[in-house]
Amino acid sequence: MAKYDKADLERRMKGAVESLRHDLSGLRTGRANTALLEPITVEVYGSHMPITQVATISAPEPRLLSVQVWDKSNVGPVEKAIRSAGLGLNPINDGNNIRLPIPDLTEERRKELAKLAHQYAEKARIAIRNVRRDGMDALKTDENKKEISEDERKRAETDVQKLTDEQIRAADEVAAQKEKEILGK
Repeated sequence: MAKYDKADLERRMKGAVESLRHDLSGLRTGRANTALLEPITVEVYGSHMPITQVATISAPEPRLLSVQVWDKSNVGPVEKAIRSAGLGLNPINDGNNIRLPIPDLTEERRKELAKLAHQYAEKARIAIRNVRRDGMDALKTDENKKEISEDERKRAETDVQKLTDEQIRAADEVAAQKEKEILGK
């Protein structure tokens, strides 16, 4: 079993919160966000490539995304990939660029997205708790090997719990802000 490493635990917990931020950035809130298209892969040159490797994505207006495809022969495949991504977007192809007007979200869709944000947050909390468990197990192992005393283990466990509480609070704040943004409050 690995020795207790507070810096590693902190890095892994913060990683869970960052992962949550990234997941939430892909949720549509009714405002144009370039992260919305990042998960899309396009079939070009006989292979699947991320859309960011064949085009530049920008948000020139709050409710419009613009996709500038570098090679004009790829405009069709990029448009097809966006249509089939299930994002509810309707691409407008003008030959060189693809414009994506962002439609208003229905109340029902907003509630679904808020639920999804909540699920992402729960996954992050579980990941943080798993890191805490690993840390606590490492401390008990170190104590059993007589590498640290019982008092040192208890002090370190308190530190691990404080770190866990901080990171769970951070994850909750990120999720609450995203839910507020989605529900338009």
